[in-house]
Amino acid sequence: MTQPRKVRVRFAPSPTGPLHIGGVRTALFNYLFARQSDGELILRIEDTDSQRFVPGAEDYINEALAWLGIKFDEGVREGGPHGPYRQSQRREIYAEYVKKLLDADKAYIAFDTPEELEQARANTPNFQYDASTRMSMRNSLSLGEEKTKELLDAGTPYVVRFKIEPDRLVQVNDLIRGIVTVNSSVLDDKVLYKSADMLPTYHLANIVDDHLMEVTHVIRGEEWLPSAPLHVLLYEAFGWSDTAPAFVHLPLLLKPDGKGKLSKRDGDRLGFPVFPLEWHDPKSRAISAGYRESGYLPEAVINFLALLGWNPGDDKEIMTIDERIAGFSFDH
Repeated sequence: MTQPRKVRVRFAPSPTGPLHIGGVRTALFNYLFARQSDGELILRIEDTDSQRFVPGAEDYINEALAWLGIKFDEGVREGGPHGPYRQSQRREIYAEYVKKLLDADKAYIAFDTPEELEQARANTPNFQYDASTRMSMRNSLSLGEEKTKELLDAGTPYVVRFKIEPDRLVQVNDLIRGIVTVNSSVLDDKVLYKSADMLPTYHLANIVDDHLMEVTHVIRGEEWLPSAPLHVLLYEAFGWSDTAPAFVHLPLLLKPDGKGKLSKRDGDRLGFPVFPLEWHDPKSRAISAGYRESGYLPEAVINFLALLGWNPGDDKEIMTIDERIAGFSFDH
């Protein structure tokens, strides 16, 4: 009988600005689940989007989580056997896995310019780069091997797209939603790698890192389509289906007075912080309020966040961290 794997979860923020309170709650639920399961928690910095990188954001993330008492077993500051834990330092690893997908005909090279993509969207309502349109675009599938090599030799910018086969039923195991089935035809051929900065996109880097870091559960506070079924298909393409993680897609924190995700604008308008610490924007010089500087204790912030979307099953509203860990379950 196969031994159950040790629970390993990760919190993977991007240094594109201050850590939002919704992100803090995601980190907290990862922490509670890891400790309740006698597992391990990883902090991974997802900084592959070089255009949106904000100086000081990574330090802010680390300081905020430390102030709140959310401790990690592995990460950019803690180190560990699965490092580096900053994605920009893992370029060679990702390049190896991009090549594996291309060699296995699971991905292809696309040379479409932004203008050509915009024209395709204008010509075709609800345009999607997929099996029904890819042969009409400029890529290695439509151009052939000789022309593709000619463009590559000339240094033409390109991206690598995942080749999604249409009309397949993809099953996603979500510990909150149950088994969710998605038809692959609703997914587009996602960009996995860009030659412009020689970095992968979120979609590829996440899958490779989750596998190599032996992540067993992906707990995140975001919309689950299309990333979850894409995650499943990429695990399959690499031959990793047996070690694919279970998913937990947390309900999002919403605006207090309407539909949509909670934003900084809502906090400014209604007079409460949406960041754990005060944030000084390095570009605009604007200052955003933080819970710490507003006089809140970290234990109070953690207690209030834990009860946004989860309840231990009774009326108790104030708990120690040990009580929260002991009572934590995705069933609630």
